[in-house]
Amino acid sequence: MQKQKLTKTLMAKKMHTSRAALNRLLDESDTSLTLTTLASAATALGKTIKFELKAA
Repeated sequence: MQKQKLTKTLMAKKMHTSRAALNRLLDESDTSLTLTTLASAATALGKTIKFELKAA
């Protein structure tokens, strides 16, 4: 967001969500993050997410 100079309000608008939902996404102590929300944030920033499962 900082690199693209996006405010929380504009980022929330690009994600088609509320600013309160964005605040929850940005809150490191909030464990309710979903993959859908993360994907929405990535899309709003022009990014994609790649998940990979590796053997331990």
